Amino acid sequence: MERRKKIIQYVIALLAAMAAVLGGLFAGTGAAAKDPGDGDPRSAGAEVFTGLAFDTCEAPSLGSMNAWRKSHYRAVGVYFGGRGRACKQQTHLGPRWIREVHRSGWNVLPLYVGSQSPCVFNDGKKHVPIEGDPWTRGVEEARDALERAAALGMRERSALYLDVEAYDQRDAECAEHTLAFVRAWSREVRRQGYFAGFYSSSTSGVEHIESARRRGVRDLPDILWFARWNVPPSLYEEQVLDRAAWGPHRRIHQFKGNVVEEYGGVKMKIDPNLVDAPVAVVDLDEPLDDGKSPKRPGKKPARTAAKNPARTAAKNPAKNPAQKAAKNAAKNPAKNPAQKAAQKTAQ
Repeated sequence: MERRKKIIQYVIALLAAMAAVLGGLFAGTGAAAKDPGDGDPRSAGAEVFTGLAFDTCEAPSLGSMNAWRKSHYRAVGVYFGGRGRACKQQTHLGPRWIREVHRSGWNVLPLYVGSQSPCVFNDGKKHVPIEGDPWTRGVEEARDALERAAALGMRERSALYLDVEAYDQRDAECAEHTLAFVRAWSREVRRQGYFAGFYSSSTSGVEHIESARRRGVRDLPDILWFARWNVPPSLYEEQVLDRAAWGPHRRIHQFKGNVVEEYGGVKMKIDPNLVDAPVAVVDLDEPLDDGKSPKRPGKKPARTAAKNPARTAAKNPAKNPAQKAAKNAAKNPAKNPAQKAAQKTAQ
């Protein structure tokens, strides 16, 4: 009897170990590949910002960002991709912009506005519904977000925030369709070593995600960015969220919308946010192109230099700058700076 009991305990322990290994494999290899509630994201490599942030439809110019250093904001939300993005033409946004604002003391919160729920309330978003299989669509759009983030110089352990505007979560079929998309997007982003964030209205998408968490649904986002306007900014007083969940450093509260503020002589229409969450990890070492449109990763620059510059110069003296300068100086002494200076001294 005792022996049978030990065998059963051994089998249970073995099965639990196998489940843990398989869970790790399916969750992904990156340290960021965890579901919410797994502790401080900084232990998995996140860079966390705590303070006030603003987001605006189009990334401001570097001059405007410098002017707004006089404000109380120290982080900026940028809409870096997605078929549902309102301001598709981002005049200033590029790898150089990301690097320069980071160097000048700003933190970056990257927002991806992909396909929207089929039961979205906003008429301006109904033209980009989640089509086909929601899981497949979520993975595809996550990969697009990851490619764009990498091209902008946002490294692994950055947080990427999926923006899903308010939808009718009481429509059960639509809600499940939307949830599958969000889960697939979040899982793929984590699998590739980034943190998956989620933005939506408190009384819609955020409440829906919290309900899924309470039901034990897996593959949910790591961080919640909830919009509840015209209330005092607060991270842990949000009524639809369990105070013990989504922490530490996993919450952002958007507490106003479409307000105009001015600093350093520059006015902007913004949404203010209270933040305690991961931000973009910016690559400051990679060489930059001319700055605006990020290049797709994987393409090597064309080779322009000769294999052996010295040999080339010897074969073709006309292309050797030093020889060319000496030749010109010999032909026209008046243009030789050394001879010209000597002539002046003699005079």
